[in-house]
Amino acid sequence: MDSSARQSLKSVRSVVVKLGSQLLTDKSGTLESSFLASIAAQVASLARQGVRVSIVSSGAIAAGLRELGLDKRPTDLGKLQAVAAVGQRRLMDAWAAAFAPHTMHVAQILLTREDIDSRTRFLNLRNTIHAIHELGAIPILNENDTISTDEIVKITFGDNDILAALVANALRAELLVLLSVVDGILDAAGNSVRIVDSIDTARTLVRVEKSALGKGGMNSKVEAAKTVTESGEAMVLANGRMTDVLPRILAGEEVGTLFLPAPQKRSSRSRWIGSARPAGTVTVDDGCVVALSKNKSLLPAGIVKVDGQFEPGDVVAIHALDGRVIGRGLTNYTSADVERIRGKKSAEVRALLAESAYDEVIHRDNLVVS
Repeated sequence: MDSSARQSLKSVRSVVVKLGSQLLTDKSGTLESSFLASIAAQVASLARQGVRVSIVSSGAIAAGLRELGLDKRPTDLGKLQAVAAVGQRRLMDAWAAAFAPHTMHVAQILLTREDIDSRTRFLNLRNTIHAIHELGAIPILNENDTISTDEIVKITFGDNDILAALVANALRAELLVLLSVVDGILDAAGNSVRIVDSIDTARTLVRVEKSALGKGGMNSKVEAAKTVTESGEAMVLANGRMTDVLPRILAGEEVGTLFLPAPQKRSSRSRWIGSARPAGTVTVDDGCVVALSKNKSLLPAGIVKVDGQFEPGDVVAIHALDGRVIGRGLTNYTSADVERIRGKKSAEVRALLAESAYDEVIHRDNLVVS
């Protein structure tokens, strides 16, 4: 299975590559220009083969600290944002210098969570990146750290692994590559796992290796894999310091951990529904869970609880009684109306809401089941 799955990567023509701060900097925390040059050379080589590469790059805060001569990250929110602003300029300068020998321009794209939550912005992001590639430039994306912080929870991604997965979804990229300082996921014996066909299995491995990696950084990579593979695309987690790592991955070599895609690709609309943050949650009974798994619409009768406030057209998460996430979809009703009609049959709903009644709370065409 590993060999045939790896060989399929040879046909990939759209890739999102994410690089973290630890990979981009040396021991002193300075952006390592020789490493960026190596990545740029690999991307240029792939571009000559007709492969479009979009880069998600961390490193703004690390670059800002060095630029300003600071020994450690500020704890003050405003100062941290200022450091990110200074560093983002330095980061883009470094990428521009790395691609200059290949006569390739770079384009900066800074994102907040709202750019994914909004359907219009989601589509605009895709169109802009496609246009950048048409011009022969390389998109360099990062979270907008100057306004996206843990304190401003509403618009933060929290991790560039997740951002990279959402960008891959927006572009319908066939492959997401997360470059790290480790050679993929490790098993209980410390050996690299070469192929993963179950996110649940991957999560158990993360718990085993978490103490060695520290800070639980692998968890976000597994969540990124879940986002991408459920949409029908592949993900590879590999050591970014490996020589020619990107061309080798796309040549089908056994590099890093390959997360296999689901057999069916989701539409662009379904990918957005799966990417946008839910405005609220509905909890459904066991019978409804079975019905949804058979591609049925979500009816009022199966809903037992409503949380949050939402309006028609908002994305709503669907949970089972045990808390499992079953899926999400676009609601036909406000949260107040769902509270009124939950548990009721269609005839009762029509009696309550008259001409405002829909048969479905979420129609199956607007539903994404996990």
